[in-house]
Amino acid sequence: MSSVTVEPLLRYHRRTEVSGLRKVANSCYSSSSLNCSRQKLFHRGKCKLRLRRRPAAPVVIRASSSSSSNTALAETFESSGDVFFRHSFPVTRTETVEGKIFVRIDQENGKGNWHLTVGCSLPGKWILHWGVSYVNDIGSEWDQPPKHMRPSGSVPVKNYAIETPLKKASGDDSFYEVKIDIDPKSAIAAINFVLKDQETGAWYQHKGRDFKVPLVDYLLEDGTVFGANSFNIWPGPFFSNILLKPETQDHTQEPNNVKKEDRKVEGIYEEQPIAKHTAIENSVTVSVRRCPETSKNLLYLETDLPEVVVHWGVCRDAAKNWEIPPGPHPPETVIFKEKALRTLLQAKEDGRGCSGLFTLDEGLAGFLFVLKLNDNTWLKCKGNDFYVPLSSSSSLLAQFTQEHSKDSPVSVKALDQNQGSDTAFTNEIIKEIRNLVSGISSDNSRKVKTKEAQESILQEIEKLAAEAYSIFRSSIPTFKEEVVYEEELEKSPPKKSSGTGSGYEIVLQGFNWESHKSGRWYMELKEKAEDIASLGFTVVWLPPPTESVSPEGYMPKDLYNLNSRYGNIYELKELVGKLHESGLKVLGDAVLNHRCAQYQNQNGIWNIFGGRLNWDDRAVVADDPHFQGRGNKSSGDNFHAAPNIDHSQDFVRKDIKEWMCWLREEIGYDGWRLDFVRGFWGGYVKDYMDATSPYFAVGEYWDSLSYTYGEMDHNQDAHRQRIIDWINATTGSAGAFDVTTKGVLHEALERCEYWRLADEKGKPPGVVGWWPSRAVTFVENHDTGSTQGHWRFPGGKEMQGYAYILTHPGTPAVFFDHIYSSNYRSEIAALIAFRNRHKIHCRSVVEISKAARDVYAAIIDKKIAVKIGPGHFEPPNGPRKWSPALEGRDYKIWESS
Repeated sequence: MSSVTVEPLLRYHRRTEVSGLRKVANSCYSSSSLNCSRQKLFHRGKCKLRLRRRPAAPVVIRASSSSSSNTALAETFESSGDVFFRHSFPVTRTETVEGKIFVRIDQENGKGNWHLTVGCSLPGKWILHWGVSYVNDIGSEWDQPPKHMRPSGSVPVKNYAIETPLKKASGDDSFYEVKIDIDPKSAIAAINFVLKDQETGAWYQHKGRDFKVPLVDYLLEDGTVFGANSFNIWPGPFFSNILLKPETQDHTQEPNNVKKEDRKVEGIYEEQPIAKHTAIENSVTVSVRRCPETSKNLLYLETDLPEVVVHWGVCRDAAKNWEIPPGPHPPETVIFKEKALRTLLQAKEDGRGCSGLFTLDEGLAGFLFVLKLNDNTWLKCKGNDFYVPLSSSSSLLAQFTQEHSKDSPVSVKALDQNQGSDTAFTNEIIKEIRNLVSGISSDNSRKVKTKEAQESILQEIEKLAAEAYSIFRSSIPTFKEEVVYEEELEKSPPKKSSGTGSGYEIVLQGFNWESHKSGRWYMELKEKAEDIASLGFTVVWLPPPTESVSPEGYMPKDLYNLNSRYGNIYELKELVGKLHESGLKVLGDAVLNHRCAQYQNQNGIWNIFGGRLNWDDRAVVADDPHFQGRGNKSSGDNFHAAPNIDHSQDFVRKDIKEWMCWLREEIGYDGWRLDFVRGFWGGYVKDYMDATSPYFAVGEYWDSLSYTYGEMDHNQDAHRQRIIDWINATTGSAGAFDVTTKGVLHEALERCEYWRLADEKGKPPGVVGWWPSRAVTFVENHDTGSTQGHWRFPGGKEMQGYAYILTHPGTPAVFFDHIYSSNYRSEIAALIAFRNRHKIHCRSVVEISKAARDVYAAIIDKKIAVKIGPGHFEPPNGPRKWSPALEGRDYKIWESS
């Protein structure tokens, strides 16, 4: 269920007037007046245009008397023939509920340890995304807190934040809160946080900025303030109820010495308003009966929704093509763009909803409609138009019954206002643009044309074009995976694409978090090239190559400077050449979301870049409070440790594409691993993929899974949907690491809950269950494992993880340490050889045979079977005979013969 609110880009109003009235005779309707005109008014800011249009304006039919009540409609319907159709459609809409976020710092009974409590008065699955700032630390305003501060259920996010679920407050079920212990003697200056609603994926900040709670105030003689006064987070004093207790000061210092006034927080309590969209369940009931007097169909529509407009039409066959039926039409009806009708339903006498009665000719196949709640919100039925059969034919009614046997709530989404077709609506916009252009070009004969008027018209053209593009973008189809078996692949080899490679790729991550320390990593890896190829890998992922503030490479500065801690540009070229000689493809690690500046602006903020790409602060997003960018708002989540790059800027995209193309040609990269793609829209990634034509590309979309009171939810659809949405935004030109599958494997193996490895529909629960060809599965990487260990795989169970990802669809990625720094090398090599021998590929088909407490088992492509877990499973012998092929601790694999 989703609710999308979109501010309309195109507003226009038509009001129609004629001097005469025309009566419409029908037993169901009173006489109505018709108002017509051919004028159209178009308003936008200061620009007010009156454009003449040839098409006829909409016809408005209004009741001449308010006596046409809802009761009369219902009585008319009930007195006319037998009902041959009645159905209730469940609908869900969103409503804004207001509450509050509160922050409190206090001591238990005024003594002992200090606690920071963050809470929310609205129900939901709330997550506190938080970090700390240290005294005198100007390198980063977000760092992870020490482990003793982290409440139970906390999950680290990369190396700069923690996510902690809020729980119901004791004694008050209406509040959700989390408590964090604070050591008053620590060097922590402030706690930073934002609140995340896991149900909707929404993030809550204060006026677009992080919440910050100051813990200590340091005042230097030169006026520089660190602590509460220095953060300058809100336009006014946000935490107005801060109580600061000054400690003993030394007044004997010399004037030139720094005086330090150390004031500790005595207590804080503050509230801030919060608004959340919640789902409201309603229904729409439609009944149809044949009028014996006129042989027409009478359709009665009623709903418990408040005031609503029905956008409707009829169809004559199963194609369900919209058309306007002949009159008479109900009161309060307007003809919309000669494609549909709109009728305002009449309020019920008891005030509980509204209804309408529609008279329809015989011979029509169906009644089509959607519901308009306001200019921005429409209701559809399972993503399609509502459809009501208008024939008592048993076949039509049976088909409808089959389609709606398990009605689910309809989705609420922003729609373009022409149900006929997106193409027709964009054509209307194109006409508007042409009219406006002609308003400039055809005015040559006029001597007076102010510059302001021309600019105003050009702004209108720009906005209309943006609207047309948004409709085009929303019409891009969601990709659906096709089931492809080996026999079909042999007949027609799969087409290579940047999202899948050949479909048979196996990736090795060619480094860990410590690889930079030798200073000659490129040369060390070069010596392993032939060994890597002999193990069956097809792709090697290399670390970020650019100059970087951090030695690992993920805080890049000068993008064209390829002298890094891993080696210099010449050594990198040697390595890539050797990998190519060994038959391996090479992925470059491209950090596109953020970039470290080399210079400060006039305010002392690091947001001016150097090197060949000497961008200024226009390249930094405007809603990152730490770096004072002058670009547009971010299209994703902000990474707090460095300036977030604004990819909506034409000059930024142009420079990035040139740089990536240079890397392809100069270094020889075959594809990309894209860092922190949560930070910018996937559509920009498509632009970069189109420009560089990679062999293979994968993005890191690392997001927190869904938890309830510290325990992982079984249903992780919302989590994997966010990854799918990003992949879809790239139009499938890049895959994504299957973080969902890794998280579910963690929980299943660590808690012996192997039932988690099947979703509610009996499919794999990660991205690999929905879009396997774009899922890059993994057990560990440099962030989750290595010496960072942010999300380490359950110890001793790594081979169960590899038995899963190397037998299942998707593109498996193996961590360097598990080949060269563990005892798993021979087992992993055997699994890779087995996968290659049986030609398991990214689109292979999984049939889950068992998902119980202590065992998971599946058959892949009808030719191999795998079980993981301590429980028992044997594949059934029937037409296929199964024989054991590989076995290890708590996993076993069979092949059919």
